[in-house]
Amino acid sequence: MKLHRILEETFSVFQEQAENAKIILLHPRSRYRSLLIARLINSSEFTAFYYALGPDDINLQSFLSGIMHDLANQHPTFGRHLNMLPPEAEADQATLLDAFASDISELSSQPFFLILDEYDRSDVADDVQMFIEKLVGRLPQHCRLIVNSRTLPRLPWVSMIARGDAVLLEDDAVIRREFYDLQGKGSKMLEVYALGPGFVLLNDQPIDTWEGHLPRLLFFFALDRPVITRSEICQAFWPELDIDQAVNVFHVTKRRLHKALDMDVLVHDEGYYRVNPELDVYYDVMQFVAHMMDARNVTSQTHIASWQRAIDLYRGPFLQGHTDSWIQDRRADFRAGYLEALMHMAKHRLAENRPEHALGLFQRALVEDNHREDLHREVMGLFAQLGRRSEAAAHYQKLCDDFSKVGLLPTEETHRAYEAIMKG
Repeated sequence: MKLHRILEETFSVFQEQAENAKIILLHPRSRYRSLLIARLINSSEFTAFYYALGPDDINLQSFLSGIMHDLANQHPTFGRHLNMLPPEAEADQATLLDAFASDISELSSQPFFLILDEYDRSDVADDVQMFIEKLVGRLPQHCRLIVNSRTLPRLPWVSMIARGDAVLLEDDAVIRREFYDLQGKGSKMLEVYALGPGFVLLNDQPIDTWEGHLPRLLFFFALDRPVITRSEICQAFWPELDIDQAVNVFHVTKRRLHKALDMDVLVHDEGYYRVNPELDVYYDVMQFVAHMMDARNVTSQTHIASWQRAIDLYRGPFLQGHTDSWIQDRRADFRAGYLEALMHMAKHRLAENRPEHALGLFQRALVEDNHREDLHREVMGLFAQLGRRSEAAAHYQKLCDDFSKVGLLPTEETHRAYEAIMKG
């Protein structure tokens, strides 16, 4: 009876989290993850498609071949978009992603689960990790990707959680902090700040001996995932170099990183690099996402305070001033989380009848994303509510001017909102 109750509680939490998250990881520490998978597969309440990765799934081609074969047995037309691609498309991951996402969208017109079991078999496959990471953003709205693994997958969980796409479950508990176990017990305390220009303190002293920006960025890159491979590092930092040249530059950069902090910051273990567990690391990004997770827990009495703490931690765009592709991807993810926090706090201020405060929060959100017309409508409406119709008109005119510079026009909904305010 006790096991049955635990499983029911676990499943209840799973269903609640699956309402919004696109990808749900059943954390390796979970004791009942296999039982949960079995229930999803065997239940008549849900539509679930299942693929267990095999020992050959050590590259993307083998993974796609295996999943197409198994899912075609569960849905006869699965794989038709992939099969129609010309042979040269095999080297174009974006084309493969679009075709695979189209195949997934045709699995069912109703909500369904796509289960990837024994995912740890792909641990060594950089291309599979990258494919799944990009796939999450292309999943149809009615699909939830369930990942079951004996190891923590090499995906950027923190940034996916920040944008609201991912959740980590340990049986009936949502993991809300210490996502990568960075809190070590060493004598050296590192404070790492990436929301803004990015800087590091070692035992309360700023590090300013990086010998260029690459060693510093390499450290931030290492904090992005549970573990990373040398090939991932080389691809992110030196994609234009051949592999031997990239490896040489990597080792020089790594030595400079270790010199700057006067210790081996990155340790190598079984083919992977990770931040030295002897370091005790405070990372503002992890803290930001932990507050986001607490805030999304609406049953918590402190969830409103957690939205505010997340806002306070966001001192600027992720690694502001840098334009590397991986940095821009993360920047967009953390900005999405920041916008979510601002909007929740603005609506809370409106519920408290504090429109001036709400207006300021919506305006801060527009600084981050000036193309969000819903935010523009909120600002114009609040100007009108506060008796400042001339400012509402000026705001709409500036919106039109800004949009025209990039060849856009406000939508009819925004135009109607403006006209209604002017007719007042």
